[in-house]
Amino acid sequence: MLLMCSPAPRTLLPALCLLLTGFLLLTGTDGDSFPQQHTMQFWAKRLEQEFDRVMRIFGGSQQLRGLYNDKRNLFEVKENVPRKLVEKVAGDIESLLAKKVRALKRLAEAAEKFQKAHRWQDNIREEDIEYYDSKADTEYEDLEGEDEPREPTHSLKIDFADDANFKAKVNYNYTAVQIPTDIYKGSTVILNELNWTDALEDVFIQNRLEDPTLLWQVFGSATGVTRYYPATPWRAPSKIDLYDVRRRPWYIQGASSPKDMVIIVDVSGSVSGLTLKLMKTSVMEMLDTLSDDDYVTVASFHEKAEPVSCFKQLVQANVRNKKVIKEAVQDMVARGTTDYKAGFEYAFSQLQNTSITRANCNKMIMMFTDGGEDRVQDVFERYNWPNKTVRVFTFSVGQHNYDVTPLQWMACANKGYYFEIPSIGAIRINTQEYLDVLGRPMVLAGNEAKQVQWTNVYQDALGLGLVVTGTLPVFNLTEDTGSAGKNQLILGVMGIDVALDDIRKLMPRYSLGANGYMFAIDLNGYVLLHPNLKPQIINFQEPVTLDFLDAELEDENKEEIRRKMIDGLEGQKTIRTLVKSLDERYIDESERTYTWAPIHSTNYSLGLVLPPYSSYYLRANLIDQILQVQYSNKKTKDFESLLPNNFESEGRVFLAPRQYCKELEQSNNNTEFLENFISLMEKVTPDSKHCDSFLLHNLILDTGITRDLADRVWKDKDLLTYGLLAVFAATDGGITRVFPNKAADDWMEDLEPHNATYYRRSLDNKGYIFRAPYRESGYRPSDLENNTVGILVSTAVELDVSGKKLKPAVVGVKLDLESWVEKFKVLASNQSERHPQGPHKCSPSASCEMDCDVNNEELLCVLIDDGGFLVMSNQQDHWSQVGKFFSEVDPNLMSALYNNSFFTRKESYDYQSLCAPKTESNKGAAPRGIFVPTIADVLNLAWITSAAAWSLFQHLLLSVVYNSWLQADDITAENLEPREATCIMKQTQYYFGNINSTYSAVIDCGPCSRYFHAQRLSNTNLLFVVAEKMICSQCDSMKLDQAETRSEGPEQCELVQMPRYRKGPHMCFDYNPMEDTSDCGRGYLFRPSWLLLMLLQVLIQFVLPHGFWSTSSRGL
Repeated sequence: MLLMCSPAPRTLLPALCLLLTGFLLLTGTDGDSFPQQHTMQFWAKRLEQEFDRVMRIFGGSQQLRGLYNDKRNLFEVKENVPRKLVEKVAGDIESLLAKKVRALKRLAEAAEKFQKAHRWQDNIREEDIEYYDSKADTEYEDLEGEDEPREPTHSLKIDFADDANFKAKVNYNYTAVQIPTDIYKGSTVILNELNWTDALEDVFIQNRLEDPTLLWQVFGSATGVTRYYPATPWRAPSKIDLYDVRRRPWYIQGASSPKDMVIIVDVSGSVSGLTLKLMKTSVMEMLDTLSDDDYVTVASFHEKAEPVSCFKQLVQANVRNKKVIKEAVQDMVARGTTDYKAGFEYAFSQLQNTSITRANCNKMIMMFTDGGEDRVQDVFERYNWPNKTVRVFTFSVGQHNYDVTPLQWMACANKGYYFEIPSIGAIRINTQEYLDVLGRPMVLAGNEAKQVQWTNVYQDALGLGLVVTGTLPVFNLTEDTGSAGKNQLILGVMGIDVALDDIRKLMPRYSLGANGYMFAIDLNGYVLLHPNLKPQIINFQEPVTLDFLDAELEDENKEEIRRKMIDGLEGQKTIRTLVKSLDERYIDESERTYTWAPIHSTNYSLGLVLPPYSSYYLRANLIDQILQVQYSNKKTKDFESLLPNNFESEGRVFLAPRQYCKELEQSNNNTEFLENFISLMEKVTPDSKHCDSFLLHNLILDTGITRDLADRVWKDKDLLTYGLLAVFAATDGGITRVFPNKAADDWMEDLEPHNATYYRRSLDNKGYIFRAPYRESGYRPSDLENNTVGILVSTAVELDVSGKKLKPAVVGVKLDLESWVEKFKVLASNQSERHPQGPHKCSPSASCEMDCDVNNEELLCVLIDDGGFLVMSNQQDHWSQVGKFFSEVDPNLMSALYNNSFFTRKESYDYQSLCAPKTESNKGAAPRGIFVPTIADVLNLAWITSAAAWSLFQHLLLSVVYNSWLQADDITAENLEPREATCIMKQTQYYFGNINSTYSAVIDCGPCSRYFHAQRLSNTNLLFVVAEKMICSQCDSMKLDQAETRSEGPEQCELVQMPRYRKGPHMCFDYNPMEDTSDCGRGYLFRPSWLLLMLLQVLIQFVLPHGFWSTSSRGL
């Protein structure tokens, strides 16, 4: 029906048109009218009754409840006491980490002793040192498919064996050494380092003998050498390995206290071209030396200073903030004249701002410039002297002839250090050596500073997966005659890894139910453990920083819980909160009880989340049944039902892939897995230490109960008559039974009930939960040919045992869409038991209502679930769209439902997604056809010369290669395979938001109107909607978007204005009166003439392969 409103005065048109529209729609114009509200309520009631009738007959909820009661003697009901659970697990984690701490302290003490006893050798040679070079066995492959030439090595040749604990080939008799590519392994410093650290091998081995569960034991040296145990070949990416232990999160945390860093960059007119680009690269490398415990801001200055990004104050140096700053640094341009005073005044004002969150420990200013004459002594006198609480580090960047004395003086006068960065090759080393200066107060503090710290979660570079690392600084205990006898150099950091999987094993899982879980967070609020911590791909250079409030749907209650956990408090709180489904399509409002307590001797806090129905759980005791299988040499009926030859009569059984016994061989083939399980049960003892008795006994209990359900309820029922494709039951014990057997061929749900969306949602919701197979917006009808569409309907089984309530199982049916659409149309029509003559259409002279069957050309009738997805429709062309978000089917009507509060929208961000790279040009490229080197290429090429020519060769590369690289226009790289990377995805879910069960309204849009009625079906998650069909194109409205979309995330510049609560480490070492600051910087020790460089360039052209200068097929 279409109503056209003629033109009228603007002040009267909307109201009059809307009233007239509603009246005509209700009364009709051709003898039939839009159904009255009471009629549609009657249809809704019939639908509710039919769904309930079928579920009562076939679902088996009541029958399964009776079966559990019948077998009450086979199990007991246990209680989950939240506070006791949290206390026990926190204590177990503390004990686990304490064992690692003892090994860590033993290593640190031994390292200090070995280094103190070591005698420096000036004439040491590489062939004098025996060690296993971990990169000697690493396969580097060139992008062209040709092996890269290897440099000579004196590495030991050792054998390796596969090890399940390390997920790699290892050798427990040796340590391995990794040296960064940009460090010459034949230098005297490195060879002496290798010499004395060799003694650590025996301590590593002894630690493992005392604690066989130890994973990687690592010493990261301040010189860049990494020695780790056990030995394993290094895992390097293709081409060049740029791993440097001093840039790893665990080393940075262990080597210095938290930092407040202000970086100021000279962008005056003299800083142009190559020098400016060197500065940009230097600043970005400097940012990579900061961790989440640090705070940073970057400003550029000429006559005045201004922040380079939208951040107007110090911000936490987390991944997302550093990304914003790095992008802004790339946009810096040179202009004006140099005014150091403007830059330093800005920097000091930032560090004096106490109204913002910051590290409140080490304070420093890092200035990058090409040189100048002003010492700005008056600024230092005003802001920093005499206490000198702010360290000043100065960096002279590029090739120039300026007097560097003022820059050296600034650093020396303010407890800092002066560095020179003449070329690209000097950037990495000189932007991280400031950590040695910050380590001085820590070394001088002695034992007080030897505090074990535990890191954020990060990806292990050697393949262990997600780990945390305990760190302990190692100090130089030798006497230094130049600084009052006491040495103030940090030797490095000792670390021991703990895999998250090992911590997770200490937590109960299945006894908490499908929706119960434990989690842990650190002082930043980042999750250490959480079921939603699932990074798909990780840049191992960065920590995994998923905030608790991003792992779950944020609300005020969770903010409060997070704050109390960070503060190390104990507590418990029951809240109503939003829960996102596993498939990320639905939102449920559910009750959860949060209980938390600190993990002592760490910076972590442990939490437990339980829904009310998980306060209790079943624990079966079936020793007699297992013995009967073994000693009677005859399988019971329960065990027989697991075998394929019983599937036809009792339904197919799917076994959850759990670790029931250590000896149980896992298989992706369910039938094979079942046979393995039965075979093991015939020989395992009931109290075997190799089996999890809780999992094993509960599985056997549920096997018998679901077999009885199939035998008593399902076997003799005619499913087809009722339009059913299958019936099923799934249990907490890990059994999923589907009947009939042939229907199990199309069973696409997760075989682990705890990981199945239907299972979890049924527990959290009362009544029947409907779910259609999900169809993406691009799904085509042809995809449905020759396929039967099933609608899953499930409900939880509630058990009450002596007042203890729990939900041990979920049962349900799968509706045949085609059959139920016909039934749906009949139930929402004028047909009734009193008028069995079938459908009839109103005659023109009659006055009757339209219905969903006869009038399907004029009337749209649909069932939509609580996520906004189409479940059923009376329109045949909609059948292929069942499972789609309804806005894809009828955007006009879905918008009206949303605007009238039937649905509420929830938007959130997934920070763990994986995306294809964006198509864009590559910065810093050369003209097409010229080889475009990366830093890795240059570092690799540098080693083709001798160590003596290292400094010369850096300048050569700068003049020959990087000059053209850094000054070239953008090009599109060729012959590069796109690589996936982590990204942020915006997720949108809809859920029921209107507490009213029924509502009628007119969709008014200009000259076109459309009447609709919507009603919630009680005891289900369905919305019944009846509406006029859409026949007016002018009523088009904006389509609601539900699909996940790539995003930049929330506006970072706004988020930093309201930072989330966090705490830094409890210890701070930023000052010691005994510190000797006389060692405060050096110039570039070797400045060759350009004539010499040109001669060397000619020489290198003859030495290098001919293809180097014109290679065109290699990418970035």
